[in-house]
Amino acid sequence: MGRLVWSPSEDRIKSSLLHDFIQESPLESASYFDLHRWSIENMEDFWSHFWEFSKIIHSRIYDSVLENPTMPGARWFSGSELNYAENLLAGNKDQVAIISTGEGRKDKILTFGELNESVAAAQHGLKEMGVTRGTRIAAFVPNCAETAILMLAATATGAVWTSCSPDFGSQGVVDRFGQVKPSVMIVANGYNYNGKIFSLEHKINGVLEAIDTIDHIISIEFVDTACKLNHSSVTNYQNLVSNDATVPEFVQLPFDHPLYIMYSSGTTGPPKSIIHGAGGTLIQHLKEHQLQCDIQKGRDTLFWFTTCGWMMWNWLVSGLASGATIVLYDGSPGHPDLGTLWRMAERTGITHFGTSPKFLAACSKSELVPENVADLSNFRSLLSTGSPLVPEQFDWVNENVHSDIQVASISGGTDIIGCFLAGSPILPVHRGELQCAQLGMDVQSWDTDGKPVFGQSGELVCTQPFPSMPLGFWNDEDGSKYQKAYFGDFGGVWTHGDYVEMTDNGGAIIYGRSDTTLNPGGVRIGTAEIYRAVENMKPIVDAVVVGRPNEGDIDVVLCVKLTKGTDFDEKLESDIRGLIKSATTPRHVPKYIFEVDDIPYTISGKKVEKAVLETITGRKVGNKDVLANPESLKQYSTLSF
Repeated sequence: MGRLVWSPSEDRIKSSLLHDFIQESPLESASYFDLHRWSIENMEDFWSHFWEFSKIIHSRIYDSVLENPTMPGARWFSGSELNYAENLLAGNKDQVAIISTGEGRKDKILTFGELNESVAAAQHGLKEMGVTRGTRIAAFVPNCAETAILMLAATATGAVWTSCSPDFGSQGVVDRFGQVKPSVMIVANGYNYNGKIFSLEHKINGVLEAIDTIDHIISIEFVDTACKLNHSSVTNYQNLVSNDATVPEFVQLPFDHPLYIMYSSGTTGPPKSIIHGAGGTLIQHLKEHQLQCDIQKGRDTLFWFTTCGWMMWNWLVSGLASGATIVLYDGSPGHPDLGTLWRMAERTGITHFGTSPKFLAACSKSELVPENVADLSNFRSLLSTGSPLVPEQFDWVNENVHSDIQVASISGGTDIIGCFLAGSPILPVHRGELQCAQLGMDVQSWDTDGKPVFGQSGELVCTQPFPSMPLGFWNDEDGSKYQKAYFGDFGGVWTHGDYVEMTDNGGAIIYGRSDTTLNPGGVRIGTAEIYRAVENMKPIVDAVVVGRPNEGDIDVVLCVKLTKGTDFDEKLESDIRGLIKSATTPRHVPKYIFEVDDIPYTISGKKVEKAVLETITGRKVGNKDVLANPESLKQYSTLSF
């Protein structure tokens, strides 16, 4: 059990939304773990109670909470009709809804009233383009107010939203958007990062050359740079919203109407296109914000450092549905220095600050003390995800950020557009641990035989359905890819791909990925994207890439097998890094590149990344019998990091 580092005061417990929820539940008075047990043993009662508690806006109530309680195949709140955007735009018209800021930009502040008017104008413009229910809208954009407005306008209309961040290369965007064939694409002319302006002209035109379904382009003038687009229908954002519409129309839709298309990391090929439903996303985010994070209407300001290519952007924007003010930031977290986000937190009054272990480690190593550069007295919670916080970072936060804040390390993923494990406002925080399994999520750690284990690492599984399960994958008509992705290891049980240990006090320790997904800096990327970048390099015969855990983050490690007579020198290493960066994103560039004699494969010809990861991290390789060349692993155990 980790050392106790923080406990909520009695006042904080009694003033929390979770305390209110317990008082209004059939339990009336219970511990968190009593409530969690009730939530999974009486799942329909729990979710129906939360539907009422969160006051979800709907035009038609559900006929049943859960039909066909199996995975996959469960159907939640059938018969209900609602609109996701309507729930996000229901705040007090005079309250600040969005503070949009970033590198090289002044704060832009919108009240809920102003946000509604902006969404109405954008919706009118989209309808003029023919956007309607089911239209797929793709956004290649920075994290700014205009992006949020357009997403809300699209989803108010019943359109399906998908987005990538502007640091993706053209091929990475095509790999994603090309699958879903959007008819409208939203772009920005460029973006700021680390003191520089980057034009997006070349990338956008590369995407337009490859995707022929795009009928209309909406262009946001985000930075001072030219951007000539090779398309016959380009509308400037300001022209799109130049109309008299002031009240959005909220199209009422079934609970499982498609809302977002998110993307897996592309581990074994092109990224999977994951379809998330409007109702499932909404109720899951409401639960996480209100019961796990204690975000309260009209009181709290939520921030997460994220791009529009990561699910934390979708999670952040959903904070509007709980009546929070949200802060959108675009740019480098370290420009002009690492105090930037902390000073922004003071300026905007952030109460819930979302970050990553990598950013906290950078602040620590630079000897920056956040409480000395900004007044962080408004902080109530510091949340972190992308990779696990190491135990020492709990100490660092308490000593350098604030001595009386909840440190909530959370874990979930794009696959569920939410969390399995998170914080609780009524539980203590133990050093190095996530506080608890989320309510309504039957999370367990299983060994290879499918038996629950405690106090040791096992596969993170969820044994019962939950509302934010994907509706399926795009272009997966028979559901076989969906079935294989999450239910191939244990039939009917969600296997997430993380190693987790459930602790005696009800918390959890995440040990990293058990599959081949990489998480550098908290952004999920896949090995296949790196392979595609290097496979045509003549000196490289073969390659394997894995993510090595290191101080709460992931180091990308690339091992290459070279053609006979080729020397692995500084020039070749630089060429490999440059090619990967240009073809993908800077986050894909390996920290370590090693030359190896051979790449391990199974007898059936599958590259065995998991065995490489287990070898370089000192774990026992589970089954060498399936390997065609098990002797190849010996060299990996000698790599020097």
